[in-house]
Amino acid sequence: MEKKDLFTQMHQLEEQAGGIHQVIGSLKQEVVQLLEENKRLSIENQQLRKLLRREAAGEESSQEQVEKTAKETHAVGEGYDNLARLYLEGFHICNVHYGHLRTEKDCLFCLSFLNK
Repeated sequence: MEKKDLFTQMHQLEEQAGGIHQVIGSLKQEVVQLLEENKRLSIENQQLRKLLRREAAGEESSQEQVEKTAKETHAVGEGYDNLARLYLEGFHICNVHYGHLRTEKDCLFCLSFLNK
């Protein structure tokens, strides 16, 4: 084998290794995205199960609580009811984290928005 052939083969191996490295990197990114989505769905599933347990236990549903609160304070629109329902289902309604799942107890920004 000549020196030129040896160098050519080494260069091809280096290119293949670089390609494999890129493929592994993209697979790693996909795994990270799947794990994040799995965690988000697990949290959402837990919150939905809690909601079902509360409703099955005979407590007032979140929709009834929202309607009662709206009637006590003053007449508000349907949009307010929808936002309150979303918050009770475990989603942020504040402008800081709108639409994200609430992973902790309560969000002060969301609560201040609901109390306006």
